[in-house]
Amino acid sequence: MSLFKRLVSKLTNQPEEDEKQSLEKLGDSLKNADLDYKFAQLFTHSGGFFNYCADEAEALQTLSQIIKIEGINNVFCWDKELQNFLNVIKASFTSELELFNDAAFITCEYLIAYDGRIMLSHNNILHYHSSRLPNKIIIIANVSQIVNNLNDAMGKIKRTGNIKNLTSISGNQSKLDASGNNNNTKLFLLLLED
Repeated sequence: MSLFKRLVSKLTNQPEEDEKQSLEKLGDSLKNADLDYKFAQLFTHSGGFFNYCADEAEALQTLSQIIKIEGINNVFCWDKELQNFLNVIKASFTSELELFNDAAFITCEYLIAYDGRIMLSHNNILHYHSSRLPNKIIIIANVSQIVNNLNDAMGKIKRTGNIKNLTSISGNQSKLDASGNNNNTKLFLLLLED
């Protein structure tokens, strides 16, 4: 890739062609793989931290380790069920997004195996724009939320209705945010068996 193209891609916050091609090559090599394996490979390839959890006890242990290792002091978490997780491990949280939150603990709509992205909606992040979330995002999801591609996810969303403000994040930053503010985002996924 020429120096000019690299500079332009950095300035416009677009992934470099080499990175794009690398992700596409990996995706092509995994086209016949199981969806969960393909998603995990592409998610980690794009910079995400994947954690498979056999049950809720293992998810609690992993969540506690992430909070400890990352030095997280206060979590944004509005979901009552997820707040129970945080209460068990005695983690400090707020139900409204505050400037002092150094992490978010949320759910998601779907995990997209095609490119390792995670689809979010207002159900997951309330009325907040994804670029306002803290730089550390911990997402908990179930294996049944993995879909093959964006079309499958959109089809399921249309059937359920009342889902708005869709966005997707992958590895280290939002793919649909034009602002590109979350360059330092660390994305952790706790994937639970159903």
